[in-house]
Amino acid sequence: MRILNNLSPERVFYYFEDLCSVPHGSGNTAAISDYCENFAKEKGLCYRRDKLGNIVIKKSATPGKEKSPSVILQGHLDMVCEKAEGIDIDMEKEGIRLKIEGDLIGAEGTTLGGDNGIAVAMVMAMLEDDTLSHPEIIAVFTVDEETGMFGAEGLDMSDIDSSLLINIDSEEEGVFTVSCAGGARAHFAFSLDRESIKAEAYKIRIDGLKGGHSGVEIDKGRQNANILLGALLKRIPNIKIASVAGGLKDNAIPAASECVAVCADPTAIVKRFCEENTIETDKGLNITVSKAEADDCFTASATETIIEFLTTVPNGIISMSEDIEGLVQTSLNLGILKTEGNKVEGSFAVRSSVLAERSELIDRLENIAKKLGADFTADSFYPAWEYKKDSLLRDTMCRVWEKEMGTAATVSAIHAGLECGLFCEKKPGLDAVSIGPDMFDVHTPRERLSVSSTERVYNFLREVLKAI
Repeated sequence: MRILNNLSPERVFYYFEDLCSVPHGSGNTAAISDYCENFAKEKGLCYRRDKLGNIVIKKSATPGKEKSPSVILQGHLDMVCEKAEGIDIDMEKEGIRLKIEGDLIGAEGTTLGGDNGIAVAMVMAMLEDDTLSHPEIIAVFTVDEETGMFGAEGLDMSDIDSSLLINIDSEEEGVFTVSCAGGARAHFAFSLDRESIKAEAYKIRIDGLKGGHSGVEIDKGRQNANILLGALLKRIPNIKIASVAGGLKDNAIPAASECVAVCADPTAIVKRFCEENTIETDKGLNITVSKAEADDCFTASATETIIEFLTTVPNGIISMSEDIEGLVQTSLNLGILKTEGNKVEGSFAVRSSVLAERSELIDRLENIAKKLGADFTADSFYPAWEYKKDSLLRDTMCRVWEKEMGTAATVSAIHAGLECGLFCEKKPGLDAVSIGPDMFDVHTPRERLSVSSTERVYNFLREVLKAI
């Protein structure tokens, strides 16, 4: 039974619901690439699919628009798969369970994948619409954006002959993003000594935090559960850690983290810590203590190393832009913390719109790793997207927005990675703008997409194609 049947634009939500029915977490995109390939075949459109699973679909200009510049319409096929505790869904094998609450579409206990399924759905609806006046459309659907923009990085653009790119991967209606941060991922790996134990163990769990996107929400005052866990463990005397774990994605602020440890009953310490660290911008902090079992644990010295790591690594905002008011310039997020045997690993998303600052921050992390005896690697580097002073596309879109909406659009930069940076690196001089409908709490099980905003943005895009 279809859930989104009565929503408008009908064909946009038809395709969005289809996409939501196909499992498509990062690294698991073959089935959704199949869906897009079959769409192109059924519509008789020229397409290609590369070995990564990227899909490029072309539709010729309509009569009268043959001399207009072609336009790339772009979104990514993968989504961040997160689910609330206790939700019995295998996101590797099952689709999203959709729900509608007023003007908002959400999912039952999981991320929705509006980031970026709604972009793909919008472009599909435009590709099949023979009533739309448009220049040549080059639809580019990339894979594995959320884990390092690997699809965009590996995409061959030699046959993509366009100087204009509209990326539909932004999350606030009426905001035209024209610049973004570059970034990388940094990884710590500790090999530490363990010992057998015969003592009482406790599981200490932090949860209830908001979490969210480690780029666009890094300045919202949301606490990192992994960093909080380190601060709490430092307060507990004579502790020996058996395991630590928190977060699944380095580009998501972890909302929960936990530790199994050998120590005296920490309930009183935990209660005080929770009271002292509940803040106005992230009120839901909850910490529980329960009995646990552990046959062995890290030694006292190894435990000190883990706690020193969690309490000395930088996290959050490092610097703010001097050029754009309110824009975070450089930040990092300890998004993954895990234990496997005698190994403890931590992974960071590092972001900066200034290459030198990104390099300095990675060097700083590497020096901490050396001091603590950890192996360190940095990978998944992607470029910043620099602001283009003269932009025909931006000017056209701003003019159409004001005409259609009666208000001026906001031109902005974002402290998050967008594939525009890679496309602009591959095609110097590319004129790019990123837009999107209103979405909330992306990368969390609270993710929602506005129906009315989707309709407005879709209709706006149609007018832009007519105006180019």
